[in-house]
Amino acid sequence: MTAIAARRTRYALRHPGAPARLANSWIIMNPGGGPTPDKPGITLSPPADISSASCFLNIRVADIEAVHRDWSAKGAQFITGPIDRKAEIRCYLRDPDGYLIEVGQATGMLHGVYADSPPGD
Repeated sequence: MTAIAARRTRYALRHPGAPARLANSWIIMNPGGGPTPDKPGITLSPPADISSASCFLNIRVADIEAVHRDWSAKGAQFITGPIDRKAEIRCYLRDPDGYLIEVGQATGMLHGVYADSPPGD
């Protein structure tokens, strides 16, 4: 991450709703809120129970080991380290509001190799 990108990311984290540049895209870190004209009757809020999730952000990176080291050094608390699942190497962390984020690196899936089904499936 360049110094400029790091500065923009720090700004976005301190100013909810501010955009953060990610590759050739922007991510808006929205803290939630009440209904709006385009989502009437819908209130966004962090998860009440962090042991379950209804959705999560999924980010693919080129080198998960480097990202894990870099983000951990900056204070990110991963649930586990990167785990090789044949199709991909991935790990999860939570944002400050408790939302789940998957960080992964495609490996086997690029060559038609997919992860084993969880036990019991």
